[in-house]
Amino acid sequence: MKFMRSLGLGLLAAASMLSVSSAKAADDTIKVGVLHSLSGTMAISETTLKDTVLMMVDDLNKHGGLLGKKVEAVVVDPASNWPLFAEKARELLEKDKVAAIFGCWTSVSRKSVLPVVEQLDGLLFYPVQYEGEESSRNVFYTGAAPNQQAIPAVDYLMSKDGGEVKRWVLAGTDYVYPRTTNKILESYLKSKGVAADDIMVNYTPFGHSDWQTIVADIKKFASAGKKTAVVSTINGDANVPFYKELANQGIKADQIPVVAFSVGEEELAGIDTKNLVGHLAAWNYFESVKSPENTAFIKQWHDFTKNPKRVTNDPMEATYIGFKMWTQAVQQAGTTDVDAVRQAMYGQKVKNLTGGVAVMNTNHHLSKPVFIGEIQADGQLQTVWKTNGVIKADAWSPYIPESAKLTADWTYPWVCGNCTEPKFKN
Repeated sequence: MKFMRSLGLGLLAAASMLSVSSAKAADDTIKVGVLHSLSGTMAISETTLKDTVLMMVDDLNKHGGLLGKKVEAVVVDPASNWPLFAEKARELLEKDKVAAIFGCWTSVSRKSVLPVVEQLDGLLFYPVQYEGEESSRNVFYTGAAPNQQAIPAVDYLMSKDGGEVKRWVLAGTDYVYPRTTNKILESYLKSKGVAADDIMVNYTPFGHSDWQTIVADIKKFASAGKKTAVVSTINGDANVPFYKELANQGIKADQIPVVAFSVGEEELAGIDTKNLVGHLAAWNYFESVKSPENTAFIKQWHDFTKNPKRVTNDPMEATYIGFKMWTQAVQQAGTTDVDAVRQAMYGQKVKNLTGGVAVMNTNHHLSKPVFIGEIQADGQLQTVWKTNGVIKADAWSPYIPESAKLTADWTYPWVCGNCTEPKFKN
């Protein structure tokens, strides 16, 4: 009995020591969530962003961590399943106690996560171009809003340098980002005098693979004698058969140029690009842009992945900017507390990889430059046009009547994401 009692006390003491040790380890660690699809239709785009966050965490830890603590990335796979994004976000915040989440690609995944981060008062850093029409106090949007991608791309195509396009095909994947972006673009085009008959709109499901009929319809629409362009909000791996079918039907950039908002270097790496030379993409970053910051970033990427063939792209830069701003805000606040970090985020500046400086505004969106690039035979994008300086993102589009007067400003005590009158926090 004495032996058993001693053994029990010993086990209890060991368990107690283990618990204290685990608690101390937890106290010495700051966790961040990585919420990107590593399987399913969006894995082609999102896996690279997971690796980008891991690279940033690795670099941060090599330089002493954050607030004297090691940073740990907690990686989950929502598998291109939109409800699963919400479930995984809740798990990251409630079970893993992450200080921030870096993730989502599609707007439907972000919309799924949004009520979770708002309910649990988490922080989501969203690194991909999107449709706007949103400003949450729990989300920082580091990708482009429509006035930082879609509208400049259309302006370029309407210009003499862009070919003076008169007819427009708005082709997208059937979910919120393409539908809302195209709603904005239709309104914008009509405000520029484009007739409704000169706008063709088409939507296809995620992972769509049979493009023969749709591409034939595009060719027929373009046969009216007016210069025609395709504005593509096609997302994920559906881009591969879409571009292949363009080549199969002999559509070249000088006949019907395609400008894409969801195709960058990563997607082009999986496509035979020799027949796509001259088609366009609109982003805020290209790997081909020369700058000391970009050269260093590309080297860091190749060193981390141990693969000199791995390309960089725009959502990677947006992830990089968001992560750097978050670490700066945590250092400024001296804590990972969400309210303190949120207030410290406003006005944070990080050098763009393409030159100039990205600034976080009080509407939770960035000011950033815009580039139009031509697809090259090697899968890179060569800049043919860029803005002079940076453009401040509009959270709400002036081209949607119900949004035109809405305001987004989250500075304390002004707290408003979608109102026309001041709202103050008590």
